[in-house]
Amino acid sequence: MTNTSPTILSTVSRQFIDDWLSALEALCSEAHMSSLISRSGLVADQAQPHARVTLDQIVCLYQLAAVETGDEMMGLWSRPIRPRALQHLLTCVREATSLPSALYRFSTFWNLLLDDYQFELDDSAGTLKLTLKPQGDVPVQRFGHMLILKLAHGLMSWLAGHEVPVKGVEFVFERPEFNQDYATIFPAPVQFGMAETSISFDEARLSPVKPRSPSDLDEFLQNAPRDWIFTSSREHTQSLRVRTYLTQTPWETANLTEAARAMHMTPRTLIRRLEADGTSFQAIKDALRRDIAIRDLHAGRKSVEAIALDVGFSSAANFHRAFQRWTGSTPSTYRRHHSQNP
Repeated sequence: MTNTSPTILSTVSRQFIDDWLSALEALCSEAHMSSLISRSGLVADQAQPHARVTLDQIVCLYQLAAVETGDEMMGLWSRPIRPRALQHLLTCVREATSLPSALYRFSTFWNLLLDDYQFELDDSAGTLKLTLKPQGDVPVQRFGHMLILKLAHGLMSWLAGHEVPVKGVEFVFERPEFNQDYATIFPAPVQFGMAETSISFDEARLSPVKPRSPSDLDEFLQNAPRDWIFTSSREHTQSLRVRTYLTQTPWETANLTEAARAMHMTPRTLIRRLEADGTSFQAIKDALRRDIAIRDLHAGRKSVEAIALDVGFSSAANFHRAFQRWTGSTPSTYRRHHSQNP
């Protein structure tokens, strides 16, 4: 197995972006929506319950939709966020002298633009907490709540020059079936069904800001949202530590006992900690295999048989069955619809 970054390989369920697609449909004609889906690599069969969405597809859809709808938040809020708003936000926070100051600037900027929600920043007991407060009885847009909190975290990380540790994330909506996807987005414990949506930071762990040039700002904008939507942290949950271990270990020795030994704990302790994350060793292993296979099927350069061996299967037939269980599609069908080199 190659030492591949788990962040770049990470995928999320199609359900994770359903709210976003629904918001886009309200802004687009049927033909335009179909074009956006097609150009971003999201095809019709992605509607299956087990379909996965890659970072590249999310980035592509964001970059297309933000421009073509004239709304940089693509219908996620009641008022359109006009073009160049993100650029002005970066210019505003770039002048901050500290990360708390940057978060304050972030909150005041969005409070000028949003009607249905307002941000409140609280600094008490060594915790900096940014809370999204509804203005009346407004609908909860799960993808919108996720995206704007992640933007706050991404901007702070950009200013710090590294991924800023997050103390906790809370969402007002109930735990969805795809709750594991949020561990791919936030380097922190995530709670659902809370009184309000918020993200919090331990002030003692906030580093100084790093000067950012206009060229840095341009690069951040050009890459958006690639540089901030998926976490690069390996430390916040036991599950991501296991996933990192697996990316560096041959499949033949990638077992629970060896993983526990590498992490200086007993297998029973590792099982218990993974259960606290709502997962298991085998589920993490299968998710990594799935995401490596999806990447290689997209690239279109390896045979299905070679991919099966690369992800630790003794036969292509076993890989076929597992991939269909993971995604609802056979490897060949998936490649036919998604390959970059048909």
